[in-house]
Amino acid sequence: MRSRLHPLLIVVVTVLLSACGEKATTVEDFNTRPVTLPNGKTINAEVMVNPQDMMRGMMFRESVAPDHGMLFFHSTAGKYKYWMYQVKIPLDIIWMDANHKVVEISANTPPCKSTSAQECANYGGNEDAKYVLELGGGGAARNNIKVGDVIQF
Repeated sequence: MRSRLHPLLIVVVTVLLSACGEKATTVEDFNTRPVTLPNGKTINAEVMVNPQDMMRGMMFRESVAPDHGMLFFHSTAGKYKYWMYQVKIPLDIIWMDANHKVVEISANTPPCKSTSAQECANYGGNEDAKYVLELGGGGAARNNIKVGDVIQF
């Protein structure tokens, strides 16, 4: 009896787990969450929590799809400056407070052309923020995002 029960239990557990929640369809979608912009458009944002992942951010990427972004979760609110070292494309960087209200935007932030990290400019970090959303350059304007708006996630 035990030998027939074990395979059956595996099948039941597999079916139950496969029915749980939305599924990632690609590797890029695995660690994402939907983010609803103030105009009602929903994008998929890669979630960055780990300090090493947060430091890498959008480095080395050739593009960002208009319906994708990257969402950084800081453990506490603070004045977080961002830079564009080894980022190849312009980005819109959007800082939000603990209530997801936009407190600062750096639009069309240019890539840093220097090979020295110390020579790259810092952007933002003028207001206390807990979350930062990065979109492809022009994304904030295309979606009419402005300081004071609330972004849902």
